Amino acid sequence: MAQIHVKLCALLVGAAGALGANSASAVTLTEDADTVCKGLVGGADAVKVDSATLVAPSQLAVAERGPTPSGRVTPANPGFCKLLGHIDPTDPKAPPIKFQVNLPVEWNGRSLQYGGGGFNGVLITGLALPPAYPFDKASPLARGFVTYGTDSGHESKPGEPPQLFALNDEAFENFAHRAYKKVRDAAVALMQRAYGKAPEKMYFMGSSEGGREGLTMAQRYPDDFDGIFARVPVINWVGLQHAGTRSGLVTMGDGWINPAQVKLVGDAVRAACDKADGSDDALVQDPVSCKAAFKAETLRCASGKTGDQCLTDAQIKAIETLHATYKFPFALANGLDDYPGWGVSGEDTPAVGPTGGWVAWWLGTAPPAQPPAPNNGIAWIYGAGGIQYVFARDPKLDVTTYKPEAHKARLLEVSSLMDSTDPDLSRFRARGGRLIMLEHMADYAQSPYAGIRYFENVERKVGKAETAEFARLYTAPGVDHVGSGAPANVDMLSVLVDWVEKGRAPGDLEVTEQKVEAPSFATLRALPLCRWPAWPHYKSGPVTEASSFMCAP
Repeated sequence: MAQIHVKLCALLVGAAGALGANSASAVTLTEDADTVCKGLVGGADAVKVDSATLVAPSQLAVAERGPTPSGRVTPANPGFCKLLGHIDPTDPKAPPIKFQVNLPVEWNGRSLQYGGGGFNGVLITGLALPPAYPFDKASPLARGFVTYGTDSGHESKPGEPPQLFALNDEAFENFAHRAYKKVRDAAVALMQRAYGKAPEKMYFMGSSEGGREGLTMAQRYPDDFDGIFARVPVINWVGLQHAGTRSGLVTMGDGWINPAQVKLVGDAVRAACDKADGSDDALVQDPVSCKAAFKAETLRCASGKTGDQCLTDAQIKAIETLHATYKFPFALANGLDDYPGWGVSGEDTPAVGPTGGWVAWWLGTAPPAQPPAPNNGIAWIYGAGGIQYVFARDPKLDVTTYKPEAHKARLLEVSSLMDSTDPDLSRFRARGGRLIMLEHMADYAQSPYAGIRYFENVERKVGKAETAEFARLYTAPGVDHVGSGAPANVDMLSVLVDWVEKGRAPGDLEVTEQKVEAPSFATLRALPLCRWPAWPHYKSGPVTEASSFMCAP
């Protein structure tokens, strides 16, 4: 598709419509851009634009710290019209859905919706780098995309559990799926009013919770997006909350593992598996085989001994629990009755902001507490809070007494809302949609095996050859949930655009690990990003170069 460049203020069409903008004759950007932008304020029905600001071009900036590697980078953006708005709730006790839409002065006819993260509750601005995006690439907004995001229909406040909103049915349903659909439709209406036409192609990119949202869009609203990228999606959401809680419970007493012992395990995993691909690069290239090969019991303390250089029986049991499948006593949505256990490698990935390996996600720096403490692992904070506020809906519940069977009806209700596990993507395929999934194999926020199983279920449901026409699954060894620990950066937006608009189906790709230092963002090392079920195998040459490896089963 040829790119269509349209001046932001070239045309405001029609009489007052769904968003209440006044009609206007053609105007020129240099003289009337501010007037055009502010003319979008207002609204009818439930959708309202609260403010519109013409923002001047900005420069690239890199912060010393950030929640993720990419979170330190504030990309350069062009002049654009920044719209802040909200969608009124039906239930007066439910919060509004807030959104931000960014209309570039020079539009390429495309849009990109950003997904959220965690339990959301923070407005996604659409101004940051999208998931997995190389630090040195021009931002989607700078490339001419309209970008937008939402808070999913609630606002997290300091001192409050992030799951508090779930006590309201409408707020939780918005979080599950409705907010993203409503904001998508509002953004389309705004584009129509600002540019005089709807977007020709629409894309969605999300990571973690945002990855779940992307899969939800493909499953629930298959006509809405042309290309979707779902990185590390928290796909079996109900299973994840329960499995994460179980992994916390088993470390409440003697099973808790201290940071020194975490390094002991990480060293043992690398010793057992690092050289399996032919290279000695401190990276486990085939974590699936390594999970079968590594046995935590080899680190058991000798009789009567304890210390940082060995593990007790309770600690070994905790690791085996983390690796084991979580089983429900009944089936959830789409027939699933379990959650895959976590894998191996990256146990001692250093923390980047609040995230990293076992210490960040699973163990924290202190054993699990009730209520969850800030120094507990994120999986416990999310899971235990989810049990209390989402499933039992009892904020004072003693999580150690919780039984899923006692809350079966609620679990089934939540699963039908939250679990993006429907493998029937035939409608999405039929309308020409393209889906790319990426799993990080050293991810302890969610199990990469849940996404792998989903993709294989799609192949079984739709057909393997048919799935290859519209969907891809890639797996990145050694990478943690947020993109640390190994090469993880790849421009999936360009890959999607090429596939959707030019018919260029992607094969094996390349990921890089970049130094977060402008302006060069130098590449420290690179690896092939292999289509599942292949892994990088070492051939010859420097282990920091992708050309030294090949993808093979």
